[in-house]
Amino acid sequence: QVQLVESGGGQVQAGGSLDLSCAASARTLTNFVLGWLRQAPGKEREVVAAITWSEGRTYYADSVKGRFTISRDSAKKTMYLRMNSLKPEDTAVYYCAVKLRGEATYSRWGQGTQVTVSS
Repeated sequence: QVQLVESGGGQVQAGGSLDLSCAASARTLTNFVLGWLRQAPGKEREVVAAITWSEGRTYYADSVKGRFTISRDSAKKTMYLRMNSLKPEDTAVYYCAVKLRGEATYSRWGQGTQVTVSS
């Protein structure tokens, strides 16, 4: 089974930047999609960005396109999220998650990390 451990996050003023990391423990991630999801108070969890581990194809929610960058280091089995030009509406708990390619839902989750953007 894949286990995920997140790091990063914190508090920043609007316009600032933060980096998140997600270390995955698994024998192989070849057939997986890894994603960053977030949940703000009173809102549903949403997929922010995702990446196919083998090809590195990326997906971004419209709300973060041009501001967030997802990437992965295959050797370290670590996924990253670089968040620039942060807005107060980006405030949420951010989770990394993994799913098999072709599956609709993410099956394994990290513990979550708080990102707070103040105006």
